Amino acid sequence: MIDRLRQILTEYFTRAIAGWDQFWFTPQWPHLLAILRIGCGLMLLYSHLIWAADLSGFMGPDAWIGPELSGRLHDGTFGYNDAGFSYLWWVESSSLLWLHHTLVILVTLAMTVGFATRITVPLAWFFQIMIIHRMTGMLFGLDQIVTYMTMYLALAPCGSIFSVDAWLRGRLAERRGDSGAIAWLLPGTQPSVAAGVATRLLQIHLCVIYLFGGLAKARGETWWDGTAVYYALVSYEYQSFDLTWIVNWPRLFSFLSLLTLFWEIFYVALVWPRVTRPIVLGMAMMVHGGIALFLGMMTFGSMMMLANLIFVPPPLIARLLGSGDAVVGSTPESRESDLETKIADYERRKARLRSKEALYRERVDRLKRREQKIKDLVDRKKKLDNESDDQLGNESDLDLG
Repeated sequence: MIDRLRQILTEYFTRAIAGWDQFWFTPQWPHLLAILRIGCGLMLLYSHLIWAADLSGFMGPDAWIGPELSGRLHDGTFGYNDAGFSYLWWVESSSLLWLHHTLVILVTLAMTVGFATRITVPLAWFFQIMIIHRMTGMLFGLDQIVTYMTMYLALAPCGSIFSVDAWLRGRLAERRGDSGAIAWLLPGTQPSVAAGVATRLLQIHLCVIYLFGGLAKARGETWWDGTAVYYALVSYEYQSFDLTWIVNWPRLFSFLSLLTLFWEIFYVALVWPRVTRPIVLGMAMMVHGGIALFLGMMTFGSMMMLANLIFVPPPLIARLLGSGDAVVGSTPESRESDLETKIADYERRKARLRSKEALYRERVDRLKRREQKIKDLVDRKKKLDNESDDQLGNESDLDLG
């Protein structure tokens, strides 16, 4: 019994560890991450250009919210102590501020077009952190979304395709060969563990955002009584089109409110199964598309739709972008890596099948032993019945005598 329990626990933990390794460390194609890099880069570039329209008003020494006021707003005096460090608090020269912001725009542009992404993507994230820590009080969801996406993209070879880096790698590889420096600075288009880890982190972070966003909504009354969507659509602060006609359809906006609440809370569970994933992602596109079109938040809605693409399988993206090895960026090294991944997956499946086979064999043996016990009991019962009949017959003969 103890040996059997030990075997069951060993098999369980072996499968759990194999599943954990497969979830995190399965190499992934970088195509989807490259698309996210371009989208994030464009949105960051847009934000920096908007701030450049009145840079002194946003971040200068005479800004609307100066360093001193920003510190007081977030040092715990009026709420939580959530102030973050930024060297921009001490930049008082307008010329230096403009020089810095120009550098930020150039780095962001390089990230977008995919130039030196191993350096420019982490730099773009660092500059973004410094700016949003300084811009406290003038931020909203868009800034949070592009910041977390850029952070995870910095971990992955997101510039290995659809980029200047990919073009440079092809040119330099022809002249100098595939040296170590080139391989790191200009990574090839092939499945990698780094791309897989970045993909998983982006997926989990998005699930956390939806879960806590849904739980926060559930604390209010308007999402439960069905009026939340109505108030959002008729608010003149966000309204892009006249949607006051929805007041004549109370069941419609009540249904949309409850459906949105359910979708946001259970996104974390329903987005992983293949059966429910298309439904969940389709609702995400409708919800955020509606926010972009009808509530005037085009940038936020667009970025959230882009963020949801992280759950589209990278091989599907690679196939949709073309056909053949040339399009998916296949090289002998990538094919070898892909083959190794398939072999490892095959070995894991074979191990699981062998484990199941051992369990089935043990069950069959157990059933056979049980069947033999039942057969022995039946034979014993028959024997006892025969002995009882013989005894009754003998007693009958004695009575007759």
